[in-house]
Amino acid sequence: MATNYVLIDFENVQPKNLEILAEHPFKVYVFVGANQTKVSFDQAAAMQAMGEDAKYIKIAGNGPNALDFHIAFYIGELSMRDPMAKFNIISKDTGFDPLIKHLKEKKIRVQRLKDLAEIPVLKMANESTPDEKIEAIVKNLAGRGQSRPRKEKTLANTINALFTKKLNEKELSTVMKQLIQKGYITIDESKVTYNLPK
Repeated sequence: MATNYVLIDFENVQPKNLEILAEHPFKVYVFVGANQTKVSFDQAAAMQAMGEDAKYIKIAGNGPNALDFHIAFYIGELSMRDPMAKFNIISKDTGFDPLIKHLKEKKIRVQRLKDLAEIPVLKMANESTPDEKIEAIVKNLAGRGQSRPRKEKTLANTINALFTKKLNEKELSTVMKQLIQKGYITIDESKVTYNLPK
């Protein structure tokens, strides 16, 4: 499974919900400005709960985009080591967007989000009603194009990965049945064919 990195621009966003990351397999980097001297107890406790999967990076020096350059450097370094990784930059700074466009052209999976709750895997894990779950799954599968799972077991594993393995066997079976009933998938001798919205 691809490593999911979360890189937080702490000068720009100070998340009040860091603890939501602890239940999922994220690697978290919090980039702290040279002049930032305080982190709240709740933020520190949430980072500590993640152990080795979370670290602070205090940037060196000041400048209008000093922290942004540090994040860009880390994405470059991490993507060289882990080409299948996914990167979630948490920042309201639209200055990242040209960099993200360039990285996507280089097949690096990266996005900028304003809040941790917008991270797709977290958003899906928090989808509560069965209809919301189905809608999230269908949207994800539709976005995969030709790389959709072709076998029933692979599809089941893919769905479970979307919900960070939070679905039990019964829930997973129910989701699969709903996808069939709603006409989104057909399973014939464990082979899956799709009829998804464009």
